[in-house]
Amino acid sequence: MTRMLPALMMGSALMAVSAPAVMAQDTPAPVPMQLHAMAQAPALNLSASGEVRVEPDLATINFGVVTEAPTAAEAMRLNAERMTEVSAALRRAGIGEREIQTSGLNLSAQYDYVQNEPPRLRGYQANNRVTVRILDLDDVGTTADAVVAAGVNQIDGISFGLVDPTEAENRARVEAVRALQSKAQLYAQALGVQLGGVRSLTEGGGYSPPPPMPMYAARDAVVVTGSRVTPVESGELTVRVDIAGIYDIVR
Repeated sequence: MTRMLPALMMGSALMAVSAPAVMAQDTPAPVPMQLHAMAQAPALNLSASGEVRVEPDLATINFGVVTEAPTAAEAMRLNAERMTEVSAALRRAGIGEREIQTSGLNLSAQYDYVQNEPPRLRGYQANNRVTVRILDLDDVGTTADAVVAAGVNQIDGISFGLVDPTEAENRARVEAVRALQSKAQLYAQALGVQLGGVRSLTEGGGYSPPPPMPMYAARDAVVVTGSRVTPVESGELTVRVDIAGIYDIVR
């Protein structure tokens, strides 16, 4: 028994050493990383844009009533009276309730500042601002004049837009694709290769209403009388769509 023990121990040791070798044979050898990276087919990565010009069918006017009084309550009361008259003028002009939205209401203390003296409270200022959508562009000038006559003393600006820009955007998309295809064919011809299919196409841009343009402020506001109407020209809008595409090329 004493003589066989070392042999048994040696056999166990041999098995322990050889076991990892057997496992290593069963496990697939790692594939070099460069074999996993498939070579990309040659391609053209290009961008283009399409634009169309359309007449607007929507106008948005931002205006407000600013009142001042010795007390906060009086300033708000005066403001409410004027805004009631303005709302009535909008209704007479044919503007529906859904097209009128209060965009701001503010009350703040007003101070006089004299050098080397503490500020002196002069009173309070109430500011009520309204955004109005006008769907008949022929009524823009008369509506502006009507609200000024009713008590509006600040007009921040006017902007023109589209009620539904879908049709104009689709036309711009077609123009953008045509421009992209033409550019891809030009590059392929210059490179002496054949143009393949489109691998991917992405879109950016699209219609966004322009920011309001200043119209006139309180110090410039003039109540229009008789047949004089503030002239407002709507002009045209530019609807633009940007796209980017990847074309396969064949050598």
